Amino acid sequence: MSGGHFDYRDRYIDDIAEEIESVLFRQGKLKPKDELWNSKDFYDKYPEEKFYPTLPDEIQQKMKEAVIALRKSSIYAHRIDYFLSGDDGEESFIERLNEELELFE
Repeated sequence: MSGGHFDYRDRYIDDIAEEIESVLFRQGKLKPKDELWNSKDFYDKYPEEKFYPTLPDEIQQKMKEAVIALRKSSIYAHRIDYFLSGDDGEESFIERLNEELELFE
C-alpha cells in the first residue's frame, strides 16, 4: 500500500502551491507569444499588456504565506493519508509527520 485513502487528491494541495509560486515568479516578465492573443496594434497601444502583472507587496506577502500554509497542509494530508491507509502505525505517523514538518521549517 502507499496511501490512497483520499484517492490521491491530497497531491492537489501541492499543485495549488506550485501555481501560486508560478504566479509570483513570473510577475513583470514578458508573456510567451502563445499568450499574446491580441493584435499588434493593441500591444503597441498597451505595451504593458505584454507582461504579467506585478502584484502589490501586501498581496505578494499573503500569497507567500498561503504557499507556506499549503505546503504544511500537504504534509499533514499526505501523512494522514498514509496513516488511514494502514501504511503508518500510530508511532510512525507521529514520527514521520514531525520529521517532515521539521524538514520543511
